[in-house]
Amino acid sequence: MKSSSKITLCSHCVMDSTDRAIVFDDQGRCDHCDTYFSDILPKWAPDGIDDLALEDLAERIRRDGSSRDFDCLIGMSGGIDSSYLLYLAVEKMKLRPLVFHVDAGWNSQEAVHNIERLVDGLGLDLYTEVIDWEEMKDLQLAFFKSGVSHIDTPQDHAFFATMYKFASKHGVKNILTGGNYSTECIRNPLEWMYYQSDSRQLKDIQKKFGTKPLKKYPVTNILWHKVYLPYVKGIKVTRPLDFMKYDKEAATRLLEERFGYQRYPQKHFESRFTRFYEGYWLPKKFGYDTRKVQFSSLILTGQMTRDEALEQLNQPAMTDDQVRQEFEYIANKLGITTKELQGYLDAPNKSYKDYKSMQNIYDVGAKVMRALGLEKGGKR
Repeated sequence: MKSSSKITLCSHCVMDSTDRAIVFDDQGRCDHCDTYFSDILPKWAPDGIDDLALEDLAERIRRDGSSRDFDCLIGMSGGIDSSYLLYLAVEKMKLRPLVFHVDAGWNSQEAVHNIERLVDGLGLDLYTEVIDWEEMKDLQLAFFKSGVSHIDTPQDHAFFATMYKFASKHGVKNILTGGNYSTECIRNPLEWMYYQSDSRQLKDIQKKFGTKPLKKYPVTNILWHKVYLPYVKGIKVTRPLDFMKYDKEAATRLLEERFGYQRYPQKHFESRFTRFYEGYWLPKKFGYDTRKVQFSSLILTGQMTRDEALEQLNQPAMTDDQVRQEFEYIANKLGITTKELQGYLDAPNKSYKDYKSMQNIYDVGAKVMRALGLEKGGKR
C-alpha cells in the first residue's frame, strides 16, 4: 500500500500526486494538463474536423479493401469506444469491416450482449479468436505473483498481438481502433500501467513465475507492430474517432436507443478482470485510481466538470459486496483459493523496473513520435 502522506491535487483536473512523476506549475496545474494544451490541442479539433477528411480516409480504406470481402478490421471489446466506432464505420464511413474479437476468458455478460447487438444490428460478420485458457491462466497468475501493478498485461497483449498477426497473415491493410483523444487525452502514468506490448518483460515475468511455456499464447513486440507492419507490410492503424466530435455520453445514448446497448459503470469494465483490476486491485494495493485519468480527460474535453469528478471520486469504484463477489470470481476462475489471492494482494509491491524490459526502446520511440507529432493518448 502507498503511504498516507498528503496528496497534492491539480487545480485544473483531478490528477494528483499518487502519480509520483507528476509536476505542478506555480498555479497548481499539472503537467498532464500542460501536455494537453501544448501538445494535443494544437493538432486536434475537439469539435471535429472537416467531414471531407473523414470521407477521404473512408475512401482510402474502401480502395485498399476493394478486392476482398471486408475492407478493414475493427477490434471489438463491447466497450463504448469500439462499439461507437463500429457504428460510425458502417453508418457514416460506409465501410465493410470485419469485426474482430479476442476472447481471453474474461468477457462480461454485458460485453457479450453488446457485441452481439451491434454485429447483428449492423449486419456484420464477427471473427472471434479464443486464447488458450491454460496458458492465459498461468500467465495471469505469473503477473499476480510478480507483484507489479500492470497485471492486466496478459489480456491486453493478447488482444493486440492476435489482431496484428491476423492482419499480417491475411493481407489486411487497415486496422481501425477506438482509441481517441476525447476520452483518453491523459495517459495512465507509466508506474501505474506499464507498456502492455513489452514482450521482453512479459516473457521475463512468465519465466520467473509461470509454470507453462507460451506455445499458443500470441506474443508481439514494439518493433514488429510499430516498424515492420506499417513500413514493410503497409498496415495502417487509424483512429477515426479523432476525426469527429466524439461525446461519450451522447454516443452511449445513441447506442442504447438504436441497439439496446448496455452501459458500464466505468471505462474498461467490459472485462470481468479489468473491472476487478481497475475497480479494486490497483487502488487497494497501490493507491492508483484510474478514474482520475479517465475523469481528467473528460474534464479537459468539456464532458465533465471537476466538481462532478471529485464527487464521484469520493465514492469507491466498487461496493464491498461487489468486491467480495469479484474476489471470489477471479480466484475461482484462476483455480486458486481466495486466501492465495489475498496473499498476492498483501505481498510487497514491485515495479516494472524490477524486471527485464524494453523501456529504452520505448523511450527512443516516444521521442521520435513526439518529434513527428504522432504520439497518442490512452492505454499503453
